[in-house]
Amino acid sequence: MSTATLPVVDLDIFLAQPPSSEAVIQECQKAADALITYGALLLHDSRVSEDDNIAFLDLLEDYFAQPEDSLKKDERPELGYQVGVTLENTEKPKCAVDEPCLQVIANLDPQERPLDITAHSPDPKCRFFWKMSEKPPYETKFPSLNAPNVVPQEEKIKERWIPIMEKWGTSMKTAVENLAEMAALGLGLPQKTFTEAGRYGYVLFESHDSQMNNKDPIRSPHLLAPTASDLVKYSEKDTILAGFHTDLNFLTIHGRSRYPGLNIWARNTGKRIPVRFPPTGRYLLVQAGKQLEHLTGGLIKAGYHEVVVNDATLQAIGTRKSQHPDRPLIRISSTFFWHLSSDHWLEPIAPLSERARGIRIGVIDGENETVYEPMRVGQQVQNELRHIALMA
Repeated sequence: MSTATLPVVDLDIFLAQPPSSEAVIQECQKAADALITYGALLLHDSRVSEDDNIAFLDLLEDYFAQPEDSLKKDERPELGYQVGVTLENTEKPKCAVDEPCLQVIANLDPQERPLDITAHSPDPKCRFFWKMSEKPPYETKFPSLNAPNVVPQEEKIKERWIPIMEKWGTSMKTAVENLAEMAALGLGLPQKTFTEAGRYGYVLFESHDSQMNNKDPIRSPHLLAPTASDLVKYSEKDTILAGFHTDLNFLTIHGRSRYPGLNIWARNTGKRIPVRFPPTGRYLLVQAGKQLEHLTGGLIKAGYHEVVVNDATLQAIGTRKSQHPDRPLIRISSTFFWHLSSDHWLEPIAPLSERARGIRIGVIDGENETVYEPMRVGQQVQNELRHIALMA
């Protein structure tokens, strides 16, 4: 395992000076280089409040500590789980059956491979989808169900739910959109290239639920999607909480978790890197997704990652127990999925695609050149989810 740390990009510099300033140009280049090399970076943003993160983590711990019968009231399987809660042991990592992904694992040095997912059961994590998008002012080519967000009904949770979810979700959405602007400038593109493409952030796909007509569309907007793992039930070392995978969206952003265990793989070295936030300060983790990979023609690769119980996780569990004995032992990840709009034409940008051909580096790229077929974002998501459906 590598002792390397992820590059830190300072959003404050970008926000404080004009885009033409030398400091901003250098920081934007740093952001682009970090995404190309690692598929991930740490983002410093002074606007992010640690108090807001704490309030969010406390809320989600309280929510997922409820009895299963209470949680099941917030399930919406008929909507493809795209709003509300998804309970543990529902989602299986795509890489468990995906041949190119398994080849990436095989190409890694044995000491750098993820925990074995080939016989892995569905992930023992729960999640909650809270959509945060502006409705498009046009008729989409991927018509959607207007499913409302689900608000939990337990009174002490309900009264805190919307203000906390919206406040923390907005903080992460704003930060990741600013980072998207920095990445665009660092790649030599107009500043708004990515943010305009993702303004409405809706990706649509057909449900594969057995209770639904397969032609029924589901809408997946920008999503605040916290995941939860019960560390009372799943605290044995080397337990896989989220198996080796990439994200299908454009950029994923996370706040600081109370429990370590997230590993990423650097494209350039194939080394497994434990994600470590600076001990204090206002930082967020950003990871590249498949939509960014497609649009850049593979210049930026979607970042592979896993979440496991390791020695650092166990140490954090012990500390949490001693300092906060009355709090639930639940690992919360404040994940936010930022998408391109479903109708956006997803085609490699020519100058970036040309650059990509010259930097096939490391085992993450594999031996065969990936073909990025032009398609709309909605179609890309459909393709990804049809692939996942094959695991049933």
